[in-house]
Amino acid sequence: MARAGGQSDRANIQLGYKLMSETTGPRELVRNAQLAEEAGFDFVGLSDHYLPWLESHGHSPFAWSVLGAIAETTERVGIATGLTCPIIRYHPAIIAQAAATIGVMSEGRFTLALGAGERLNEHVVGYGWPPVHHRHAMLREAVEIMRGLWEGGLFSHSGEFYEVESARIYDLPEEPVPIVIGISGKKSATLAGELGTGIMAVEAEPSLIKDWKAAGGGEGARYLELSFAYARSEKEGLELAHKYSRFGALGWEVLAELPGVKGFEGATQYIKPEDLKDSIPHGPDPEPYFEQIKKAIDAGFDHLVLMGVGPDQEAFIRFFEQTLAPEVRGLGQKGRPKAAAKNKK
Repeated sequence: MARAGGQSDRANIQLGYKLMSETTGPRELVRNAQLAEEAGFDFVGLSDHYLPWLESHGHSPFAWSVLGAIAETTERVGIATGLTCPIIRYHPAIIAQAAATIGVMSEGRFTLALGAGERLNEHVVGYGWPPVHHRHAMLREAVEIMRGLWEGGLFSHSGEFYEVESARIYDLPEEPVPIVIGISGKKSATLAGELGTGIMAVEAEPSLIKDWKAAGGGEGARYLELSFAYARSEKEGLELAHKYSRFGALGWEVLAELPGVKGFEGATQYIKPEDLKDSIPHGPDPEPYFEQIKKAIDAGFDHLVLMGVGPDQEAFIRFFEQTLAPEVRGLGQKGRPKAAAKNKK
């Protein structure tokens, strides 16, 4: 799994598979990671939630248990979180230890992707939900703590938000775990640039990379998550997109603030399947998928996290292996994926 790079190199695009823990149980997540490795994905990314977004999702296992199982039962594929919030529900010293352990277990295949979180997951411990500028300051301090602990010595810290007393992590990977920070606008992109981390986004906006570089970034990986709804027909695919991904239409400012599943059910009740038809590629025709992937690469992202919504993950993984991967891998030579035939069963 490529962890760092400068300018985007089409020939070095990394393709990842999103393990959405909100829609899948823990044993199935591990099995899907194994299938993704067999299908040729470069890495897998696992969401780290306490609650699902919608009732239709129906799952939310403890991500770090699943990560350990994936690290032990895969051999080649890179592993990443997407995203972990290390500031309220977790103390950063705990995430530092957890990430180091997965780094050791995976023999250096792990990347820690961090974010400032959502009220949905962080409110459960009863510590309140600070405004975004406050959360960014907490995240900055959390990264400093984790990096200090990864140096390997006895570590103490007394900061604005956190205390660490005489802590030491004894099991560390050979190289420090790479850090990626989720970004959605100029402020978070600037934070990632100042901290010298990679970035993870959900919109193919070149301005995000520009702001990140302007703040000192440019050496880390640039992740972008893409939502797909593969199905045997366009109608079925659009129904899957609506059932499982309609919450994404609310926008990040809403996603970060609603406190529970019932809130997301209420906020999305008037979103119709047709409202998603232009934003989420769906159905069996690969061309819309290629267009989204090309847009992401053209925007400057080099690690694409492909999320196939719906229960039939094996079908999406086969679609990737048989149809998407051969074309996308050739982008460096061909400039764009050519129109491909419909996926054959």
